[in-house]
Amino acid sequence: MKRILILLTTLLLSAAALKAQDTTGVVAVDSTLVGREILSVLGPGAQVVQTQTVRQALENYTRSNAEKPIPGYRIRVFYDNSPQARVRSETIERVLKQQFPEVGIYRTFESPNYKVTLGDFRTKDEALRIYNALKGTYPTAYIIKENINYPR
Repeated sequence: MKRILILLTTLLLSAAALKAQDTTGVVAVDSTLVGREILSVLGPGAQVVQTQTVRQALENYTRSNAEKPIPGYRIRVFYDNSPQARVRSETIERVLKQQFPEVGIYRTFESPNYKVTLGDFRTKDEALRIYNALKGTYPTAYIIKENINYPR
């Protein structure tokens, strides 16, 4: 009788322990934080206190990686090979530099095409913000995946 009672108790405890385990493997993620930088989550008035050593290490890391391209997105605003393409690409580059002085503008020539590309965006969402402002003026603009310059 003791053996049956011990066996039943063991089985019940084992069943309870198995039920307590999460076997789904699903991890809850706060979708409001996905793709956002930590400083934007902290809100206005938040201060980040760091030592001079940490600040210097970050500056050294940024400086040493400044020449390395990383995968990202750009907006192709112009792509043409007509006889007037060079002049048109120069004009578009000049207008975009006035309109978006903080964003990198790249004019390239790959025979026989002139290209004008805008931005160094790490995410497609960042590129979409500028793209939405451009699509009225440049209806043929589109977002491309490309190696971009290291963020500054």
